[in-house]
Parts: sequence; C-alpha cells; structure tokens
Amino acid sequence: MGLLLHGLLLFAVCALPAGGVDFQLGSKAVGQSVFTRCSGEGERAARVVKRSLPSWLAASHGHRIRRRSAEQSDTCKQHQGFQSKLTDNTHSFTFNDLSGSVSLAWVGDGTGVILALTTFQVPFFMLRIGQSKLYRSENYGKSFEDVTSLINNTFILTEFGIAIGPENSGKVILTAEVSGGDGYRIFASSDFGKTFVPLDLPFNPLMQISYSPENSNVLAVLSNRNELWLSEDFGRSWKKIHKMVCLFKWGRKNTIFFTANQNGSCSDKGMLELKRTTDLGKTSKVVASKIFSFGLGGRFLFASVMTGKGTLRMIHVSVDQGDTWNMAQLPPVGHEQFYSILAANDDMVFMHVDEPGDTGFGTIYASDDRGAVYSKSLERHLYTTTGGDTDFTNVTSLRGVFITSVLAEDNSVQSVVSFDQGGEWVPLRKPANTKCDATAKDPDQCSLHIHAAYSIAMKLNVPMLPVTEPNAVGLILAHGSVGDAISVMKSDVYVSDDGGYSWIKALDGPHHYAILDSGGLLVAVEDNGAPINKIKFSTDEGQCWSVYVFTEEPISFTGLASEPGARSMNVSIWGYRESLIAQYWVSFTIDFRELLTRDCDNNDYVQWLAHSDDLSDPNDGCMLGYKEKFLRLRKDSVCWNGRDYIVDTQPTPCPCTLDDFLCDFGYSRKENSSECVKQADLEGKVLEFCLHGKEEQLQTSGYRKIPGDKCVGGEMPERKEIDLSKKCVSDLVAPEFQTGSHSSKSVAIVLAVVVVMLLSVAAGVIFVRKYVCGGRFLVHRYSVLQQHVEENAADGMDEPLDTCHTPNGKIEFHDDSDEDLLE
Repeated sequence: MGLLLHGLLLFAVCALPAGGVDFQLGSKAVGQSVFTRCSGEGERAARVVKRSLPSWLAASHGHRIRRRSAEQSDTCKQHQGFQSKLTDNTHSFTFNDLSGSVSLAWVGDGTGVILALTTFQVPFFMLRIGQSKLYRSENYGKSFEDVTSLINNTFILTEFGIAIGPENSGKVILTAEVSGGDGYRIFASSDFGKTFVPLDLPFNPLMQISYSPENSNVLAVLSNRNELWLSEDFGRSWKKIHKMVCLFKWGRKNTIFFTANQNGSCSDKGMLELKRTTDLGKTSKVVASKIFSFGLGGRFLFASVMTGKGTLRMIHVSVDQGDTWNMAQLPPVGHEQFYSILAANDDMVFMHVDEPGDTGFGTIYASDDRGAVYSKSLERHLYTTTGGDTDFTNVTSLRGVFITSVLAEDNSVQSVVSFDQGGEWVPLRKPANTKCDATAKDPDQCSLHIHAAYSIAMKLNVPMLPVTEPNAVGLILAHGSVGDAISVMKSDVYVSDDGGYSWIKALDGPHHYAILDSGGLLVAVEDNGAPINKIKFSTDEGQCWSVYVFTEEPISFTGLASEPGARSMNVSIWGYRESLIAQYWVSFTIDFRELLTRDCDNNDYVQWLAHSDDLSDPNDGCMLGYKEKFLRLRKDSVCWNGRDYIVDTQPTPCPCTLDDFLCDFGYSRKENSSECVKQADLEGKVLEFCLHGKEEQLQTSGYRKIPGDKCVGGEMPERKEIDLSKKCVSDLVAPEFQTGSHSSKSVAIVLAVVVVMLLSVAAGVIFVRKYVCGGRFLVHRYSVLQQHVEENAADGMDEPLDTCHTPNGKIEFHDDSDEDLLE
C-alpha cells in the first residue's frame, strides 16, 4: 500500500467542549479543528463571489469596536539562541511499516501517554486483509515502543478507532474482528495501555463502544442487528437490554435515551418510540411516540415528531428528561424547509430556520431559558441545503462571542460576529496592518471575513477551522481575507487577542496552527503543498514569529498534533518520507519548555477588562449583565504559564440596560438600530403560545432578557405571560406524555434538525474520527480527562454523513433536507 499511495493526504482532528456535550459539532469549533487536503479549487469555489456590505449588517448606532492589542514589540529579540535550545529538544521517530493510516490517542491528562495505531488493509473479494501495529509513548511522542504483542498481533478495525475512557480513568478499548469471521473481540486496558485483556463479544458491534460519562466501567453499544447491549464490568460480561434500537445517547446520571421500533425496521421513521432507562436497562419507559429522531443539548431533550399530516414534523422540547414536552414556538415554515439546532447549553438554544426554496440561507432564532419560545437573532444566515455547511462557531475563549457567515442577495458570503450571545451581529473589523482586497468597492472601507466550514466545503485552501481555547482568554486563530466578501484567493492567518473585537494579520498564506501553554505559545506550519522542514512560533500572541528548522531533510507534511487542552509545551509534526520502494511515517516532537526558561510570576501579568476599551467608564465592559477582569500575560513576557495555570477572573454585576435583552417572540431589530419592533406579519395579532399545557398570551414591549444574563436593577422592559385558563397540548406526542389532552393551536411545521452542542465553559475535549477523501491519511483521536471524547459514538448512526469534509464548526448532515438528523 505504501508503494501505491502517492495522492491525497488527510489529517483530521475534531473538538468538542466538555461539560455535558452530547452533539458532535462538526463544533465541537472550537479547539483543534478538522482539516483535509482534498484536491480541487475550481468551479465550486467560484460560487463565492464579491459583494458589498449591506445596510442591514451595518453596526447599530453606538456600537464600538474595542481593542486590546498592544503595538507590535520586539519580542522576537528575546528568542535569540532558540535554534540550539530547540535542536537539543527535538525528537524524531520513524514508523518502520507500510501502514496507510495512523490513529493517535492521548490517554489521560498530563500523563504523556500516547497510543499510535498504524493500519494497513486491502479488500479481497468479501474479506479484508490487513495488519495493525500498536505503538505507545510515555513522553508526549518523543519516542514510541512497539507494543503490538499486547494485542496478539491482531488486526484492529480502524472504523471503531481507539476508545478512550472518561475522566482520568486510563481505560482504553480496541475492537478487532476475529480471523475467519468468527465474531468480534475487544482488547481492554485499565492501566493507560500498559497491558490489554482480550475479551470476546457475544454480538457483532455496529459502532465504537461507548462509555458512560459517569462510570467508565459501564459500556454500551449497538449490534449489527440493532440490539442495545450493556456491560457494567468493563466488557467482561454483557446483557442485551433492548432489541430493534435505532439510536441511543447517554444522558446525565447514567440515563440512556434510545429510539426503538417494534415493527422491526429503523427505516420506518416517524413510527419510533423514544424510551428512557435510568437503571442501566433493568426497566425502561416510553417518553414519546411518533418519533422521527431525537437529540440532547445541555439540559434540553429534543424530539422530531410526526404531525400525522403527511410527512410534516415538529420539534418538541423537554427540560425534565421527557416527562413533559413543549413545542418549539417558532414562526411557521413551508414543507421544503428545515430546522437546525446550532448550539445549546443549560441556558438557551440557537436554532436555524431555513428560508423557503433552495436558498442556502435562513434565520437564526435564540430561545428563552425553557428552550420553547424563540426570537429572531440573525437573518440571511448561511446554511447550505445540499451540503449542510454552516460557519457558526462558538468562541470559547470569551463568553458570549459567536462568529458565523451570512449570504448576501448576490450570493456572496460575509462574516459577522456577536459579542452578546446573539443579541446583535456586526461585521468584523478590518485588521490595521492589512489592505482591502479586490472584492472591496472602497479600498479603504472593508472588513475581515473568516474562512470556516463553508470555505473548506468549497475546496478553498483552508487547512484548519478557527481555533480557540477556554484557558487562552480572548485568543482566536483563524484563516481569513479582507474585503467586501470571502475571497477565493489565498487565505492568510489572522489573530485576535480580545475575543474578536480587533485582529492582526499574523501569517501570510494557509497554515496549520496550535495553541500551547494556555496561549503563552503559538505554533504554526505552512501548508503550501510542498515538503516542509520549518515550524514557526510566537510568544506574544502572534505579533512576532520566529522560524525553527527542525530537520535538514524535508518531509511530506500531514498535520500538527498537540495534547488537547492547550496546556502542553510539546507539539508533534507528522508526515512521511519516500524511498525508492516505500513510504514511511515519521514524527518530530518539539519540546518548547527550554525556550521559556523561567516560570511566570505576578509581574508578568496585567489586568484586562473584557469587552472594554475605557476603564474610566463605569458601565464599559458590561456584557451579559456583568464585567469580567482577567489577569493576562504581558505580550513582552517570555515565560511559562505552566500546566497548573488557572484563568483568574473577577466578575462584577452591572445594572440592566437594553443591551441585556433580546428581541422578544414576534419582534426583530430595526435596521441600523438596537430597537426591537414587531414583525410585519404579526402586526395587529395577539401573541399566544402553548407552554406547559396552558395557552398563554404574551404582553411585551418587545424585549426579553438574554438567557444567562446576570444584570441586576436598572432598565427592565415590561413583559408578562398571562395564563388564559385554556388547556393546550400537541397531539403529536402521545397524550400520556403531555400535561393536557386537547389538540394544539400551533401551526404545523416541517423539520430537519441537526443538534450540535457548542456552548460550554469547561475545558475542551478533542477527538478525531476518520473521514477518507482518498490516498494516504493520518487520523488523530484525542481525549482529555473531563469527558470521554467518543462517548456518543452512537451519534451519527441515524443518517449517512458526508465522509469527505469532517465537521468542526460545521454541521453533520443528511443530503435529503426533509429528513432530521439530531446528534
């Protein structure tokens, strides 16, 4: 295989935030991102064309751009002598086999343990012939030991990957097919991969085995007969807890939700029952019927339910694990439209509502804290129907910040940002050290546009999606262009150090990049298609970069890998070299610890007020009801934050203003204004909706508090929900699961739902799955201690997914927009 594969390279890394995450973002971004080197930048890319800035996206009156960035310094002078220091701390390793893929897994947090699984396989009639080798490192990849004997030289199925346990459990599971087709076997380790125990399975797994987030000894998996199997002793014994299960997901406190069909077919969507077990399968309860699909996000349980009117479906939301349900109160949509839940946490939900026809855009609505009542947040939000691509990104390094793209009337694309959790969206400010490109009508007036999932889907040369980390406060790394629209020309790397308010152009051309030492160190490798032997690094948040030659003999580059959580000082550069008869994998691991010769002390930090540029203004910096002061590393301090670094924040509550409110249900913001006005199609109509089985009338001045906003006192717009003493329920979910017995007055809507969890304040959990675009590929699988990275391996089995463009900051999707996919 090594002789034949000279084509396409793939190196994939996904990220999910921790803290109750149930949905793959193809989000997760956030953290490390998925990047593919798929060929072709032709006709599809040409559809991203130039545009002018529309008036409906202009910043509202009074909106100010705040900037933290200091003037560029001579920090690079402090790197003098780095070449010899880094040379002494650069470690290379060659994998002497002909494997076509490598999967990496970090086992535990701060342990330095990495497992590398190399795999070679070829199809032979109905059989697969292959070979696997397992390598183990205890020093962050500086050296590896061949431990293939621990798995009895068995061929490991790469589609099931390396399953790493939650927390710092040290548990690892590898899944193998017994030679001769005599069933399946797992190799289980409880000591960070030092030893493995072979255990035969009484079924053929359909997917990777999934850990309970609460107890790493508890495992669940679907068989190829759609049976749900569960083990409470880490795979030593198994019990079948239900048959004909189509999809399952772990909830909180060892709760399992799953859909089942007694008719024996998972293709019979809309006839499924949603069940819940809270005692690991001993008993189960039906919580909803007529289910098409379901998903979890924060404390919300979502179900797509058939209306009984043809193929129409509606979303229902539960906040009590399915005991009672409310319909999502959204404007009516036509039968060709779909809904997509972009993000959800315990406070709120962001939902995209598609426009009629194959437009490629829709409207983002933000929910209240019950997940039931929604109001308009952003119009003309880019979300392609055929490709399922959206640039919606949660900036985890600063609360309340989201970046996404809008589609203009001329079909061009522009980036916008919200700093107040969807209350207002504005263009990104043009970096001071850049000029407007050819897409700009005015060479002095333009904005920054971020390349994300849509650009990758359009085959632009964008190796990575935007990267942020919760412990690297305010820091964003992203590819972008400067003009009136996203450019199809070369993308450059831009850095923001204040959560997206201001930016600098940091690097020319596309790069792979990573955040180390909680933002104290940035690293990047250029991706121009040619072999590489240099890595760039910065200790001042991207203002000054030094270049280190890590090898005299360049390698064909496939990716950059570092331990999840952005606390490590080690980064690995992966690639391969070619000889006359073969290709072989090689990695270079660079330890930057000796570059930062001292630990940071109090003098190395400076106080920074987020969302602010005027410390003398008592109300400046108030965002979502309170101010936050952080201690940030000085740009000219070349020191080590350390693995134990904790973000130091001082919150202060603020009085309420209109900035703390969203437009209420039935209202939207006026053009170039923060004022909320009633939607034209609802003018003169009484606003009524069904909530908790009761018909309620909304009396509002047009504003409701942003979920999670902590302001106190001040301006409080009038808002009342009046009980009309009328019962109302949806007749879509069976009556016994509702709080009343009468049919709903709400309008039936058509759904296709994709659920992605993005909002999280815990440290990110990073993982990788294999998406093959062809040729040799390198796949990384990550975990950290907060939550198992692939605990939701059942996700994605509901519908076929695009296997060429992996999603991190994009939505996984089904090609048919009238089908739901909740993950």
